[in-house]
Amino acid sequence: MRDLLPKDAEMMRHVEQVSREVSKLYGYDEIITPILESYELLAAKTSEEIRERMYTFKDLGDRKVALRPEFTASIARLVANKLKNEPKPMRLFSVGSLYRYDEPQYGRFREFWQSNYELFGSARPEADAEILTLTNNLLKKLGLKNYRFKIGHTGILRGILTQERLNDEKQNSVRQLLDKKLWTEALAVAREAGVSQKCLTTLESLLETKGENAFQVLAQLRDNVQDYETTLAAVDNLWTILELIKDSKEQLEVLVEAGFARGLEYYTGMIFESYVPGLNIALGGGGRYDKLIQLFGGEPIPAVGVAQGIDRIVLALTKQEVSPKNAKERSVVVISVKDESMAKALELSAMLRNKGLPVEVAVMGRSISRALADADRRGAAYAVIVGPKELKEEKVVLREMKKSTQRTVPISSLTEEILAGST
Repeated sequence: MRDLLPKDAEMMRHVEQVSREVSKLYGYDEIITPILESYELLAAKTSEEIRERMYTFKDLGDRKVALRPEFTASIARLVANKLKNEPKPMRLFSVGSLYRYDEPQYGRFREFWQSNYELFGSARPEADAEILTLTNNLLKKLGLKNYRFKIGHTGILRGILTQERLNDEKQNSVRQLLDKKLWTEALAVAREAGVSQKCLTTLESLLETKGENAFQVLAQLRDNVQDYETTLAAVDNLWTILELIKDSKEQLEVLVEAGFARGLEYYTGMIFESYVPGLNIALGGGGRYDKLIQLFGGEPIPAVGVAQGIDRIVLALTKQEVSPKNAKERSVVVISVKDESMAKALELSAMLRNKGLPVEVAVMGRSISRALADADRRGAAYAVIVGPKELKEEKVVLREMKKSTQRTVPISSLTEEILAGST
């Protein structure tokens, strides 16, 4: 867990702010759920690996509770209980901190932040397409470059393994190993579970079926799974989703990977991750989960969603040297020359703030030269020097810090002078 210093916090809040802007553009209503939930709720349908890494303890009421390791279980509880009668589709947005006892490494922290988008009520492919295009537009709006989408469908593996009569426990073991890219071990679990040689051959071919020409990969996949009816339906579903995106003129750089799996057990359809080649971490991921709400006593509600990793997006933006527009470009320090002009300095600072300008007032009683040096160190764009002599003429001294130039301007036009110079 980390202390986020001002520059780090600024980047984190910038990604959070843009995430919230995108939620409004797409019609997602924000909700806030507790950081602390019952252990049973959070453990209900997550992976064994995440269950083992949750922060769990007994509260003073002797209840077993945990810090949330993800958002989806909390949101599913909310939908099953408090939002069950809301009209569909229902679009929900949430953002905040999550907790897992992972081994710290690049892009992996024990306290981390996500923004979450969930669409409830539609089983149609256009809902899946919306989640993909929303993610694409978020990353584009942030200024990230060269990102890609890895896309698959959990029904591809599930259809094969179900037809081979593997139970859910064995299927989840195979998928979790594939999620960790442990191909040999995943095939070994399937072999030990007694699948047919045809199944093993098909699984081996799946692991090699991937590429950036999405429809070519899916056509090859269709040929390989002709004997597995539900798997074929999953391939067709993924084809429809990607065709919708293509026909809508949305530009997505896609890698289709037939053997792609995500660790969470509740996915039922399309799954995906966004990433930057070479960074070796997923920036975000999600997919379809049509049966999760039932686990919490709700009616069957189809759903699709995505979790954006705010920390990881910040890492990617930092690596690409992308930063938010610096508020310091318009920032002002107001310096009073004498104590008797301090009240006017405070009045002017309030006037400038009311026009949307960030303003600091020099409050250390330093000399003008030292106050200007401090303003320069802080990266201020302008200094407004308030002195008794200029005030008699209803004027102040406006200094442009980068140019080291200054001029006397009327107070009545001070705001316009600063705004004109910072455009």
